[in-house]
Amino acid sequence: MRSDDRALTWQLLRDLKTSELTQAGDKWHEVSGRSASDRAQVDRAMSAKLRETQESDSAEAALGRLRRLSRNFQYVQTECGLVRTALNGLAGDLAEPQSQLKQALEDAASLNFTVHDDGSVSYPAAKADDLTGAKQEAPGGSSRGSSRLPLDPPGLGSPGQQSLYPGYSGFRPVNPNAEKAQDVADRIARAVRSAREIDARYAKTLNGLKAEKGLDVTAATLKDVFRDTADVRSTAGMHLAEGIPQNKDPADRKKWWDALTDEQRQEYVNVAPDLIGGLDGIPAVVRDEANRNYLPVLIDELARQGGDEARTKLDALRMIQDKLDESSHPPMFLLGIGDEGNGRAVVSYGNPDTSRHVAAYVPGLGTRLDGDFVTDTMKRAQDTAIGAKEVDPSTASIIWLGYDAPQNMDVMTKGDAQRGAPAYNEFMAGLSATNGNEDPHVTAIGHSYGSLTVGTAAKESGGIPGVDDVILLGSPGVDAQRATELGVGRDHVFVGAADNDPVTHLPTKGESALAAGPAWVLGGPEAVRRANDLLDVGNDDLHFGKDPASGAFGAQRFEVNDGPRMVLEAGMFDAHSQYFDPELDDVSALNIAKIVGGRPEDIVREEYR
Repeated sequence: MRSDDRALTWQLLRDLKTSELTQAGDKWHEVSGRSASDRAQVDRAMSAKLRETQESDSAEAALGRLRRLSRNFQYVQTECGLVRTALNGLAGDLAEPQSQLKQALEDAASLNFTVHDDGSVSYPAAKADDLTGAKQEAPGGSSRGSSRLPLDPPGLGSPGQQSLYPGYSGFRPVNPNAEKAQDVADRIARAVRSAREIDARYAKTLNGLKAEKGLDVTAATLKDVFRDTADVRSTAGMHLAEGIPQNKDPADRKKWWDALTDEQRQEYVNVAPDLIGGLDGIPAVVRDEANRNYLPVLIDELARQGGDEARTKLDALRMIQDKLDESSHPPMFLLGIGDEGNGRAVVSYGNPDTSRHVAAYVPGLGTRLDGDFVTDTMKRAQDTAIGAKEVDPSTASIIWLGYDAPQNMDVMTKGDAQRGAPAYNEFMAGLSATNGNEDPHVTAIGHSYGSLTVGTAAKESGGIPGVDDVILLGSPGVDAQRATELGVGRDHVFVGAADNDPVTHLPTKGESALAAGPAWVLGGPEAVRRANDLLDVGNDDLHFGKDPASGAFGAQRFEVNDGPRMVLEAGMFDAHSQYFDPELDDVSALNIAKIVGGRPEDIVREEYR
């Protein structure tokens, strides 16, 4: 790193040993590692033992000092890790301009040019044709490089060059070496300028990591770590991002991750958690740690944005943070988080990499990252995990909000499902790549419009990766006429449809004029059936294809409670929202648990519509 009074020169760039930067980074990593070990010793041994054995004012005072010591170690661990990342990033970013410089110097040597201390390049005299075609001696000269484009054409009146040849009225013969020397000089200048910009950027970042002597690390100081991390992330982010196989499939990403050293993995988790927290193919425990690191940063960003939409997402993220801070049964794994679109959140109850049975539930109409998502939609996945663990303890249940579900009934088109299906399939391929069981049992669950998303994913080439069973709940149709179109066999497609769930009676587009008006809203399913009968002889077509609960579709329909009737004043959609809840519909919740837990033969079946 160079100060302003000692600018980086081409000689310094040429002689730079980037390995010395990475070696220095390794030393900082050693300090970071020792601090992490010391912190663990303080927390798990000294503090824990003191809490278990002592109850007194002096013990509380001692615990306070130990907490302070733990914060100090945490601060040192993180900051030293950031220094190491910055030095590695500096070494990586300087490698490219250094390589460009060395190539330019090699070209200069091969052409017998001289590179001067100021970066200018001298070239020898050479024979060249003048305008009459006669051979003349074109004198040598010197070219000064420019780091900016466009450049003046070489040899035709550039500053400091003589434009006329003595004794001739026309242009002098152009020395063929002039253009080559100008090219070399320009490449040297651009390499040095690029290196100086890199050097200045990293110098600013590293200077920001300095701490005062005798620093007492407080909770406020720890918040500054987020800003330091963001600074290092913005400076070294390109260096880190370049290594990620973004365009590869999840199995290739898993191989890439496994090939990294422990230090490299921790670098991504601490400095660039947003790059890997949602990356399918990365192990669940890693994604969870990365997203927990990223969550406070995302909360801070949204808090600065303002506006109703940002505030809605912000409140939901804070609620998720509170849940992560509490003990959960089964334990929570945060597999994805983001503010794009209507918000993103992927939460698993139980470890999906170690569980033999894994379910991934796609929510539907009206779902977004808000308070209802945290208190209601996430609870559905948790209820499924709790129920399925009664069937087989090795079970995990995931809520996947990885797409934008439609927010209003008047946007019931296939577009959101078609956009969400590829993302869901990539997520499921990631589960297949990271699950450690030889042949895990995987269930795809689609509720409401989410069933259309699951159905669309199942109809893509190759189907949903790794999926054995499909559960459709409260479905308006899945854009299919037969269960066999979903790629798992009709015996492995299961349907729950409450008679008083209006979404499971959505009219086809041709029937909408009769069924979508006041009679449908207030008249209940009987009015829908009467309207359907006028245009649908079999009464088995819905808005998005054949009714999954019909005999024509051919899935395995299981019993659910009918739910409350569709009375506007009482909340006409109640029957649509209780499939997962063992308190509101214990029959449905138990059937779902049996399918997810690997015992579908035990479900209670229901007749087709």
